[in-house]
Amino acid sequence: MTAALWQPLIERLDRLQATGRAADFWLRDDDAVEPTAALERLIDLTDRFSIPATLAVIPAFTDERLSHHLAGRGDINIAVHGWSHQNHASTGEKRQELGAHRTRGTVVRELRMGYARLAALYPTSFVPLLVPPWNRIDFGLIADLPEIGFRALSVFGPEASGKFALVRPDPELVIINTHVDVMDWHGTRGCRDHGEIVRDIARRLDLLSDGHETVGILTHHLVHDESVWTFLSELFEITARHPACSWRKVVDLIDR
Repeated sequence: MTAALWQPLIERLDRLQATGRAADFWLRDDDAVEPTAALERLIDLTDRFSIPATLAVIPAFTDERLSHHLAGRGDINIAVHGWSHQNHASTGEKRQELGAHRTRGTVVRELRMGYARLAALYPTSFVPLLVPPWNRIDFGLIADLPEIGFRALSVFGPEASGKFALVRPDPELVIINTHVDVMDWHGTRGCRDHGEIVRDIARRLDLLSDGHETVGILTHHLVHDESVWTFLSELFEITARHPACSWRKVVDLIDR
């Protein structure tokens, strides 16, 4: 581990500690469907540092194999990752499953099926959290989410700015976003530069007030390269033992 690389994060956490404050972190990992070696590696890593994880599971393609594999793991929450993670956008548009490209009724019906399927497969670890594939959802659909049963929505980016800050169709619908993505999707499609990720986390910490903001880390276990696993191990090692950092279950973030 290079101490200088992690110094911006350590300095932010030390400042929080000095003022008697702490930051809440949470981990969201997308695209789980079945037990794999990569998923087991993620679980082993989070277990080692007692980091709770939220798995965004694709309902259409999962079954009892994954639910049986995860049975009894109180440190894992299961969220709804759309229905089939299928792109319905037109050529040239950004990929989107939960957009306005199909009838609202069709999309709502699929979300109902996804909610019901995962709630049945995971009676103790399911959380009423929707994670839209590609972090995109048509704003017209958000008003339907509480009626389906969802209590929270998670996309990517700051909650306090942008369009989602203005979308609160129901006071019980909480927006709990991720803010730092470890993947270089537009370049190598491997891990981003470690220093850049650390600086992103530090900047997010600089934005936190005395409210209930979080630092959401986004991962995709199926496409991690070795650099991602190294980064996560070092991140967990530093944050899990720092008194100004608490890793939270997403269900606790929703309930508060």
